Amino acid sequence: MTRVVVVGAGPAGMAAAAVAAERGCAVTLLDENNAAGGQLWRGADAEAPAKSAHGSEFAYWCKRLEASGAETRTGSTVVDSPSPRVLRVEREGRWRDVRFDRLILATGARERFLPFPGWTLPGVMGVGGLQALVKTGLPIEGKRVVVAGSGPLLLAVAAAMARAGARIECIFEQTPWLRLLRFGASLAGHPRKLVEGARHRLQTMRARYQAGWWVKRALGEGRLQSVVVSNGRTEREIACDYLACGFHLVPNLELAQLLGCKIEGGYVAVGRAQHTSVEAVYCAGEPTGIGGLDKALVEGQVAGLTAAGREAEALRLVAQQQKQRRFARQLNAAFALRAELRALAEAGTIVCRCEDVPRAVLEPCATGRTARLHTRCGMGPCQGRVCGPATEFLFGWSVAGVRPPLYPARISTLAASPQSEERSSSEAEIGASMP
Repeated sequence: MTRVVVVGAGPAGMAAAAVAAERGCAVTLLDENNAAGGQLWRGADAEAPAKSAHGSEFAYWCKRLEASGAETRTGSTVVDSPSPRVLRVEREGRWRDVRFDRLILATGARERFLPFPGWTLPGVMGVGGLQALVKTGLPIEGKRVVVAGSGPLLLAVAAAMARAGARIECIFEQTPWLRLLRFGASLAGHPRKLVEGARHRLQTMRARYQAGWWVKRALGEGRLQSVVVSNGRTEREIACDYLACGFHLVPNLELAQLLGCKIEGGYVAVGRAQHTSVEAVYCAGEPTGIGGLDKALVEGQVAGLTAAGREAEALRLVAQQQKQRRFARQLNAAFALRAELRALAEAGTIVCRCEDVPRAVLEPCATGRTARLHTRCGMGPCQGRVCGPATEFLFGWSVAGVRPPLYPARISTLAASPQSEERSSSEAEIGASMP
């Protein structure tokens, strides 16, 4: 029986795991979070789909995944690949080597943050970060929230905050109106996305939506009290309790890079059937191009079918797949970052928050490697996941190579020798390593 491992239990990973298991594969779905769903479906309830965005799709794929017989292991973080076709996984401080015949990477994306004066103040959060905190109980009712940055996530999160009782003061999108209107016109072939965007805007009608504006600085004594925004010609100060700020998304490529997958244009390069450049490794969802739910679901199904040896069946979805890939290209072009944002960080503005490295210290560095060696930029707990995309935009530095561990791990996890095939298949022998 073909052993398929899927890393990432967001929409792409859930779809891939379900269809591969339905075709007779032994499937293991790994995710570092405590529940399946990824960032998009975080906190969604399959038993009450009407209570969350895209809840009906979540409920559908939850039921299909459960019925498929795929094994789901949440709270499991992939930290290394110690030998070919082996992933080292850590869970609750214990480790286990998971072997595969086929591997599907559905590792999703994260927010891009750009430094500006005051961005380290308490109350300044990522757009998705604030949404996640609200879903897990942060009281937001009556709080004044400014949403700023770039990308469709701004409007979606503002709508969610409004539903939770927040006072959305304003939504600032750095993309100019002309580019937004062109993008809107390109959505004629995606009516569901138009309807969804209109619904989000209706839920935030009390707040102004201003294109061509961005946050210039955050102000406050001890915590956020106001933000200053600009359109390049004038500035305004707005009092607020929270600033939700994020500049679109960047893909999580670390595991793909560790495995040697080819990266093109900032994304994992894949073929029509979601093959990567590495044999038996496939990729789906945001790592192949930021494109949202529909792209993730169709690519996940294509990857799952291909991994299960059903490539002919997978290729029947090519028309849908290509349509979603075109949308991803249009999306990324529409929300490309403007040059003015490179000047936001001042000399004393912290760029690398883990190591407290200000912009002035980074300016003399010619490359990201030089910056790491001389300033430790990117060498803290986040391993460059926050400052890496920022310095790439600010200075044009390429992202440094990836080395294990991908996430902080115990020394015992890293020092252990790869388990043999016999040991890895024996629950009795590996029980001491990981339950």
